[in-house]
Amino acid sequence: MENISFNACVQQSLQKHWDRDGLSDYGVQTFQYKDVARIIEKLHIILEASGVKHGDKVAICGRNSSRWGIAFLATLTYGAVAVPILHEFHPEQIHDIVNHSESKLLFCGDQVWPHLDADKMPGLEGIFGNSNDEYKLLVGRTDKVRYARENLNRLFGQKYPMNFRSRDINYYHDSPDELAVLNYTSGTTSNSKGVMIPFRAMWSNYKFAVDMLGNDMGPGDKVLSMLPMAHMYGMAFEFIYEFLHGIHVNFLSKTPSPAVLLSAFADLKPRLIVAVPLIIEKIVRKAVLPKMQTPALRIALHTPFLRERVKAEICHKLQEAFGGNYYEIIVGGAAFNQEIEAVLHDIGFNYTVGYGTTECAPIISYADWKTFKPGSCGRIVPRMEVRINSSDPANTPGEILVRGMNIMLGYYKNEEATAATIDKDGWYHTGDLGVIDPEGNIFIKGRSKNLLLGANGQNIYPEEIEDKLSSLPYVTECVVIQKDDKLYGLVYADPEEVKAAKFSETMLEAQMEENRQTLNKIIPSYARVHAIRLVPNEFEKTPKRSIKRFKYMDYPV
Repeated sequence: MENISFNACVQQSLQKHWDRDGLSDYGVQTFQYKDVARIIEKLHIILEASGVKHGDKVAICGRNSSRWGIAFLATLTYGAVAVPILHEFHPEQIHDIVNHSESKLLFCGDQVWPHLDADKMPGLEGIFGNSNDEYKLLVGRTDKVRYARENLNRLFGQKYPMNFRSRDINYYHDSPDELAVLNYTSGTTSNSKGVMIPFRAMWSNYKFAVDMLGNDMGPGDKVLSMLPMAHMYGMAFEFIYEFLHGIHVNFLSKTPSPAVLLSAFADLKPRLIVAVPLIIEKIVRKAVLPKMQTPALRIALHTPFLRERVKAEICHKLQEAFGGNYYEIIVGGAAFNQEIEAVLHDIGFNYTVGYGTTECAPIISYADWKTFKPGSCGRIVPRMEVRINSSDPANTPGEILVRGMNIMLGYYKNEEATAATIDKDGWYHTGDLGVIDPEGNIFIKGRSKNLLLGANGQNIYPEEIEDKLSSLPYVTECVVIQKDDKLYGLVYADPEEVKAAKFSETMLEAQMEENRQTLNKIIPSYARVHAIRLVPNEFEKTPKRSIKRFKYMDYPV
């Protein structure tokens, strides 16, 4: 039987890639695998000397960095439970998560620490920095914690008097159903819940990535980590898979604006790009669509003997913008705009769309870009099953149910929510609505919690309306809400685009009315939008860039 120990995979990777570059804070510093192994060992000494037991919780909060990743790996390989916390959470949310998780220690980044109040986290025995400072002690509440940090180098020297070598690594042997990570959801539709992710799910996600991508990338390749590692999507596929596979992970410390990303892509030439739709859509809208709409190119694209050559050139230039060396771009975390996807598919761009949730750590479905079916989010991954809770799964949307090795243990201290999400047969109820075709491709239609009912009882999927609305002029972001049986489109228009067009407020409102009429011609009559209302600021989003739509359900219209 196959060994499914996650910690064994970490140990084997460190020993196998000992002298390779492993983690870098892009443009700042680099840690080889042997450096990572040495620091993990020092953190194990801190954990042990601080009185941390197997199964105790250790929280990690801060921007992506090498030391964030090392603290995470050290926690798991010690046998403690990692509690990654998004640094973009409000300080009170961070306090609440630390307290709810009963964390013993907190590793905290420089950007977060000044905004926290240690007195509001009374259960912590110690707080350490996890930036470029060798994990300095910020708060030490017990003699054990203070002793551990003050005497770390002496304790390390006593343990390894003849130097620390790869054969000295001996990590905690994990069990498949043992709790590994307590990951708090971003709370798009409700308050955050602590998702209990077992070691088997961590291993299964890693094994999936190796089996799907292992032949296309390997030791010596590079990736750019730009998604928050405290979110399972970024953690699993921009950090864990790569580091355990000998790939050099470069953490982007700056805000991932298109300019910053394009510069880093050109420099690093990453072998894989993992992104949320918003990043890809911004780059395509700025770098591709304007060129395709010039008179000369539009003529060429409608000229049979020029069309394929022009599309190939557009595709090549877009690939070069992403560094020109990647196998594919994996898009996930939110719905992908259908207009953008249609353009990418038409020019032969090597992208694919996956689907997952925190509760599956995160992967549910995926397909290689060469076999990916546009509009879908791939097919169910190995060690998982899927079914659509519908009388006609191929045509009538129903809730997507999945079960298998990737499924969480449940929600921490919340048996009621767990019972409502995982049924007695082990099926995890995703809350997403979709259909599945005869080849097994999954097509998501929306969230069951977002489902609206028309005046005559018709099911209305606001995401489908939003997808079409977002393709119309000057619509940067949008949300569709329902008030008194009428649908309203809330739209945020990019001020720079409005200014460049020399639009007054009256002209912009006229454009939105024109957009509404255009939209209503291409959607069913029962889903027609009654009015469009402009909102003054960008919609509030979760760290994975999903709009917190629940905050706008009562928006005055």
